[in-house]
Amino acid sequence: MKSAGTLPALPASHGLGDLAEVRPVVVVDTREQTPLTFTRLASERGALQSGDYSFRGGEELFAIERKSISDLVACCAGENRERFFRELHRLRGFRFKRLLVVGTREEIEAGAYHSNISPKSVLATLAAIEVRFDVAVVFSPTPDDAARQVEIWAYWFAREVVCAANDLLRGGSA
Repeated sequence: MKSAGTLPALPASHGLGDLAEVRPVVVVDTREQTPLTFTRLASERGALQSGDYSFRGGEELFAIERKSISDLVACCAGENRERFFRELHRLRGFRFKRLLVVGTREEIEAGAYHSNISPKSVLATLAAIEVRFDVAVVFSPTPDDAARQVEIWAYWFAREVVCAANDLLRGGSA
């Protein structure tokens, strides 16, 4: 029998080990018109403030902005460029952020898109994005490869969050 004034042990004080094996749920932004298909992690639609993909509970820490080659090229000029750069600017506060391009650098170099923008300009824009917004640009040749990459990033980032929380609970530093 508990004495008056004795608080039960908080579950969190025992660590988050049980969460270490929980798989994150990918959140797909509601504005994403042709979402990637995930086969290893569950997914759900949700309104994201930034990016096209995140995971449940990590929406303020983890963001992936996805572009096809044609979308990317369209975002390299005029008003689209300004809007795109505002989106990328919002990613600056995230711990993990990526611009995931579905396609290859070689497609851009070959000008395999419908636009008058030169491949050199598109590649220079990507370099500027990496430096200005601290957002790594990653190419994935197919939508299936891109989906797998998002799943890998979400899984490992979520796992690191749990491990860091466990370290804090044990009195260590994250």
